[in-house]
Amino acid sequence: MDPSSNIDWDSLGFDYYPTRSLYRMDTNTSGEWQDGGLVPFGDISISPAAGVLNYGQGAFEGMKAFRSAKDRITLFRPDMNANRMLQSAKRLVMPKVPTSKFIEAVTMTVKDNADFVPPYGKGSLYIRPLLWGTGPVLGVRPAPSYTFAVFVTPVGPYFKGGVKPLKLKMTRNFHRAAPHGTGNAKAIGNYAASLYPLKLAKETGFDEVLYLHAAQDDLLEEVGSANVFVLKGGILKTPKLGGSILPGVTRDSVIHIAREILHLDVRETDVSIDDLITADEAFCTGTAVVVTPIGEVTVEDDAYSIAGQGEGEVTGKLRGLLTAIQKEERDDSFGWITALD
Repeated sequence: MDPSSNIDWDSLGFDYYPTRSLYRMDTNTSGEWQDGGLVPFGDISISPAAGVLNYGQGAFEGMKAFRSAKDRITLFRPDMNANRMLQSAKRLVMPKVPTSKFIEAVTMTVKDNADFVPPYGKGSLYIRPLLWGTGPVLGVRPAPSYTFAVFVTPVGPYFKGGVKPLKLKMTRNFHRAAPHGTGNAKAIGNYAASLYPLKLAKETGFDEVLYLHAAQDDLLEEVGSANVFVLKGGILKTPKLGGSILPGVTRDSVIHIAREILHLDVRETDVSIDDLITADEAFCTGTAVVVTPIGEVTVEDDAYSIAGQGEGEVTGKLRGLLTAIQKEERDDSFGWITALD
């Protein structure tokens, strides 16, 4: 029996589910990529001296494939993810995966696991490209060889129970990233560092942690797994990219939609705590969370409700427009959709 036939599409959460195959490509010890291809999905063996295990030399991406309203499988802005992995590789001193090879690997993996793409309207196929130092290394230096892999898994919503306003904990006790560090790379270490603050937040009833700028702790940075936007008086603001904020694909997409379809005044700028707690609407953006409203934020011990506390009108429009483009429910005037034959 095909393993995808056992999936209850109506009960999908944002969890790992094994599929048929993954893509793998390795370098030689000179750092040159060798031919890659699909291999059966399964565990990967690795040296205990691998660069990724000892010094965290690794990066990843998050993407989605959809079964669209036109009854075909689509990718959303894969070139953006390919480019971001190029930048992450440069920052972490790993060999760059050419954009054409990145997109080819993603396409091959999705096509071979096409039956794991949820039916239209039931979810998406999450795509996880990975790049890491495979070769053994003892001193603090780049690994001698590397692996690039892509695996996929069917997913439902990131937050169970549908779209609901997030309850965020703002913290001054932890920072996600430092200026001039690796915050603008999708480095694996950035996420390991966020696990403990997230654990503490969830234990006290919060959904996520909202991090502040490490050098100016009256300014917002981002949520652990998403970028942040605030709307006040018709002006939509989001923290500017300055080296410590991840340049989110959904962030960039929302900026374009807000400017070019909704004709909003969008500003990439400093965003203060006061901007957030006095906002008309606020929301998070990310591949996993899409566009999710912020309903309440706690600063120190003071809880503030964002006006309306639910999904605001603009937040709802942005989410609706973005997902309609992704699912081909409306014309893609931006050229963001790549349809797989």
